[in-house]
Amino acid sequence: MKDTSDTIDEGARRVLGLSKAAKPRPFELGSPGEARSDYDRGAKELSGEPEAVASIVDRVIEGPNGPITVRIYRGIDAQAEPGSSLLYLHGGGWVIGNLESHDEICRWFANGAACTVVCPDYRLAPEHKFPAGLDDCLATLAFMGDQADVLGIDRERIAVAGDSAGGNLAAVVALMSRTGKAPGISAQLLLYPNTDAAQTAESYRRYAEGFGLTKATMRWFRDHYIRTMDDIEDWRVSPLRAPSLAGAPPAFVAIAALDILADEGTAYAERLREDGVAVVLRQFPTQIHGFVSMGRYIPAARTAVEDAISAWRQIEALR
Repeated sequence: MKDTSDTIDEGARRVLGLSKAAKPRPFELGSPGEARSDYDRGAKELSGEPEAVASIVDRVIEGPNGPITVRIYRGIDAQAEPGSSLLYLHGGGWVIGNLESHDEICRWFANGAACTVVCPDYRLAPEHKFPAGLDDCLATLAFMGDQADVLGIDRERIAVAGDSAGGNLAAVVALMSRTGKAPGISAQLLLYPNTDAAQTAESYRRYAEGFGLTKATMRWFRDHYIRTMDDIEDWRVSPLRAPSLAGAPPAFVAIAALDILADEGTAYAERLREDGVAVVLRQFPTQIHGFVSMGRYIPAARTAVEDAISAWRQIEALR
């Protein structure tokens, strides 16, 4: 393990220490159900006290694979007339995570951007393998477009965001919006996204163990998500492998430097830029994977969301 004693964020070091003291069972050594239970307990400990928003409503919408529960947040200062909205896709390796685990982040976005945030409880693997979860995300985006007047949002100002596996789904939704296979997306806000399921980037070697998300766990997540190894080449699983990223919405990409996903996330931002997409790349050199979900201990969690909102506002100002 690389020595980062002088470079790792104090809060991140504390989170890693708490995890080590708790002696958790690695996700890959248990069942998906056990992993979900373990993750839910940890998520509640790591997130801060929820801040108030103007309103929160849970709705059930129809998707291609059945009903989907979506949570709709309205920010305190959200304008009365149709305004900006955000489709937020939670992380968790496509296997864990839910509406509760990422509630804090959605509240921050709703209030910080004075907008409406819609977060779907999309189907998880391995019970529902690729592309079931992606289909649920696309169905939620379609709902936002179809029900824009009821939701009080502007159909032309829908952005998408997500962290980790949610960042993967957000990147794919943004790419699909180019072709009319999904409603238009005005911006994509990606927090340490997974972009290449091959898992061969050098950061997988540098941070394989000891930094929260391990190489073994990430492989376990991926292997539950994909149907066969052939899916790794599908750009809807590995957006970095898309033939072209040209025409994708302007992007904000946040990278946790001490993260096995650091290199592929950076490579995705560079690919976007090379293909003519406006990109704001924000590096967090002392942070570990998942830090935006650790607001109780890591102040930079809120900073990352604020940076994403700032970039989003700049993108909207240029429209």
